[in-house]
Amino acid sequence: MRRSLRLRLLLIILTPLVVLGIVVGTWRVEAARRTAAEFFDRNLMFTALAVSRDVALLDGDAISPDTEKLLGETAGGPVRYHVYAPDGVLVVGYAVPPIPVTRRLPQDVAFLYTDALYKGTPVRVLRLKTEATIGAISGTFTTTVWQSMEARNRFALQLALRAATVIASLILAVALLVWFGVRHGLKPLTDLEEAISRRSPEDLSPIRRAVPVETQGLVGRLNTLFTQFGATMEAQSNFISDAAHQLRNPIAGLQALSAAILTAPTLEAAHERAADMAKAADGAGQLANRLLTLERARAESGTSGFERLDLQEIASTTAADFAPRARARGLRFDTDLPPGPVPMLGDRVMLGEALANLLDNTLVHGGEGLSRVTLTLRADPDITLSVRDDGRGVTARDVPKILSRFGQARSGPGSGLGLSIAEAVALRHGGTLTVEPSDEGFGVVLTLPRLA
Repeated sequence: MRRSLRLRLLLIILTPLVVLGIVVGTWRVEAARRTAAEFFDRNLMFTALAVSRDVALLDGDAISPDTEKLLGETAGGPVRYHVYAPDGVLVVGYAVPPIPVTRRLPQDVAFLYTDALYKGTPVRVLRLKTEATIGAISGTFTTTVWQSMEARNRFALQLALRAATVIASLILAVALLVWFGVRHGLKPLTDLEEAISRRSPEDLSPIRRAVPVETQGLVGRLNTLFTQFGATMEAQSNFISDAAHQLRNPIAGLQALSAAILTAPTLEAAHERAADMAKAADGAGQLANRLLTLERARAESGTSGFERLDLQEIASTTAADFAPRARARGLRFDTDLPPGPVPMLGDRVMLGEALANLLDNTLVHGGEGLSRVTLTLRADPDITLSVRDDGRGVTARDVPKILSRFGQARSGPGSGLGLSIAEAVALRHGGTLTVEPSDEGFGVVLTLPRLA
């Protein structure tokens, strides 16, 4: 799924912030509830102490005006009260408290907060025990005060909303800052995109504008890709140009021979010219096939299409095909191949064509002094496949020339593609091709990696 980098960065940064805000908000809500409970419970305790004091001082007849005012104006709404003597008889206050008189406090508990219902309304209740003497009665008097829960819940909600508002405002402010920072931080990428979009399709020059450190690797890869693509396009252009140049003469020859057949004075002359035309067509076909082989070896990369194969088998088969032609030329053809298989990973057709080109090269460029061709295969530690002859040699200065396409040390027959094809196949398989310069004889060594 494609997603905006800006949105992705915002989600990565803001998601933990929102989660943290929710956690902090939840904590603040609980803290607000605890704060409200402590505040209102403390007020209940003050009113209970005031009521129990007045009952003791006034012998249970009534409570003072100040305490009456405190009960009516305390935070959270009016507070009701109930005081009963040790024997459970009402002394002063409301007749029916939320908690029945029969439910007494444990001996070791001086006061107790609890939640209850008073006439269907949730209330907070405080029951307080005090030792006093009222009139002729002495002992433990129990004072019960209660207050509606509505005010404290509303107070807790206000605290929670206030905290949530602050947290939400902070998150919104941080989100705006992050949005601005991400937008500003990604501006070099948008500038780079704009610069690339303004380029023409033919412009493959490297990107030279200043970019942040984080994008230098990406720009470097793009520049490498541009360079490689430009080199590939140039190589293909050169290949097409060279191929057109090399095929022009054979095609022109075929056209001339076809015209000569039509104007032959006799049937025998027409047959002779047709044979020449067939020979020329075969040569043009071989040239075209070699050009395609060279381009295929150079264009492909990696190990796609490779298979496990035995190079000894390929060398034996190619040598068997070459031997009759060598004998027809009166040459001695020797092979030095290992008895067992030589495993490797590669392209069977390419390797066979590369070796065939190296052997054909000896017949084409060996010269009049050529009398012997030797094919050697070794597999320790790397695979080396060498072809040597005792014909004309080449100097070190001529090596780059003969390895180039259509290059030859001396003018003569041949397409000049044999060594280029062999070198391209070697590079395609992660190997090398080495030419051995010598005044007498010619040698070329193909080095390939062995299968582990």
